[in-house]
Amino acid sequence: MKKSISLAAGLLFSISTQAQILDMIKSTVKDKTGVDLNAPVKTKGTAAGTPATSAHTSISSSTNLGNLTSTQISSGLKEALNLGVTDGVKKLAITDGFFKNEAVKILMPEKLRKIDTTLRSLGMGSLADEGVKLLNRAAEDAVTEAAPIFTSAITSMTITDAKNILLGSDNAATNYLQGKTQSQLFTAFQPKVKASLGKVGADTVWKNLISKYNTFTGQSVTTDLNEYVTTETINGVFKMVAQKESGIRNTPAMRTTSILQKVFGAQDGK
Repeated sequence: MKKSISLAAGLLFSISTQAQILDMIKSTVKDKTGVDLNAPVKTKGTAAGTPATSAHTSISSSTNLGNLTSTQISSGLKEALNLGVTDGVKKLAITDGFFKNEAVKILMPEKLRKIDTTLRSLGMGSLADEGVKLLNRAAEDAVTEAAPIFTSAITSMTITDAKNILLGSDNAATNYLQGKTQSQLFTAFQPKVKASLGKVGADTVWKNLISKYNTFTGQSVTTDLNEYVTTETINGVFKMVAQKESGIRNTPAMRTTSILQKVFGAQDGK
């Protein structure tokens, strides 16, 4: 019994002594460095009462989208597309709007590129250059008629999955519109392009171009320039619309109306 009491007393003395020594160490550290070892450790990047950033963003984004109706989202997307068409047509419907814009410039049709190579080898490079320039001049002239055709397509489209498009890629609305309206736009726009090809003299130059090539090579090459230029002109407008949509999605300063601010502001935290 005495041995047990003695062992317990020694253990208590040891614990007490260790506690005193630890207190002395903490006191010395605080005096020398100002660091209080008794203070609770704070988790990096968080403060009392402040939720984690990712959780806050997710909740905020979900709440913002929840406040929007499908009609509002559809209106916002349509307005962005209309602005894209208006702005795009304005930039393309000027001299060199197509020809000096590498993103939309109309090149020699692929099936006629052998004509380009042959004519240049025969010292007729200037004629080939003129042919390409006039294709772009026809597009620049025809695109002035594009705005109402595109606007009508935008107005009549219905978006059943509006939220998915809003939270999609930077050009999700443009891709949706293009997929739904490309064939209708082609049918409506083709007569405009045909008239422009004749107006700028592109059809005459290309008949001469192809005739010379066929004479020198003994071949009989033909192509539908109207179909080709119509397709390329429409694609050029869609590229400009996609640029505008991306800008509105990613640059708040480009949201110039209340509906754009409301709708695209809700997708900022996606």
